[in-house]
Amino acid sequence: SRLLREAEFHDKAFTEKTRAAAGKFYAVAASAKQRYRDLVRTDCAGRDVLEYGCGTGSCAFDLARDGADVVGIDISPAGIDLAERRAEEEALSERLSFRCMNAESLEFPDRHFDLICGSGILHHLDLERALAQLRRVLKKNGRAVFFEPLGHNPLVNLFRRLTPGMRSADEHPLLIDDLRLLAAGFENAEFHFFTLCSLLAIPFRSLPGFGPLLNILETIDRALFAIPFFRKQAWIVVIQLTAPRETVK
Repeated sequence: SRLLREAEFHDKAFTEKTRAAAGKFYAVAASAKQRYRDLVRTDCAGRDVLEYGCGTGSCAFDLARDGADVVGIDISPAGIDLAERRAEEEALSERLSFRCMNAESLEFPDRHFDLICGSGILHHLDLERALAQLRRVLKKNGRAVFFEPLGHNPLVNLFRRLTPGMRSADEHPLLIDDLRLLAAGFENAEFHFFTLCSLLAIPFRSLPGFGPLLNILETIDRALFAIPFFRKQAWIVVIQLTAPRETVK
């Protein structure tokens, strides 16, 4: 029932654009998204890549243009249909394919991918099941890169409670314990935290001076995130995991 709810929610989101209003808030998360994209596109030419929760494509198209062989998966048939049409229109079907699939039960052989990536996907999953599958299909020297929301900031959580229609019923922004769980499955784990004071720039996103204001607030954020306490209050975390362990510590 959870998977069915997720599929129905995202089918509606992709076909009726019910999450379009949320886009305005991501203006203050541009640095986080850029860090994610930079990590994903590093040394990707000739690599086998899996994009988790690809929706209508996300990074998959850029990766294919960069020379990677990419498979995108999503639980939403509507998202997969739109992505396949776009791949054909952009003549990328030779390097890019899409499949409707549950990320907690991957239909790929062991040690198949050099890179697994996803934006806003892990917090929709049963993390332990997804982690086991992720580690199984990733090559021993492979990388996993994700862009995810965190769930500790009380103001962000208040906004979430006030706007339930923007989210599926079963999603759960990641907590620090979830980051520890992810780290335990890999030899190396990096967490890059973004967007605390920079949330204050949201009301000014359409006004002159937004860019300089955001730069100042991001500078303050970087100083605050040097202190572990403030990392929990970030809105966004960019995760890079390398070298999956055979067993979780």
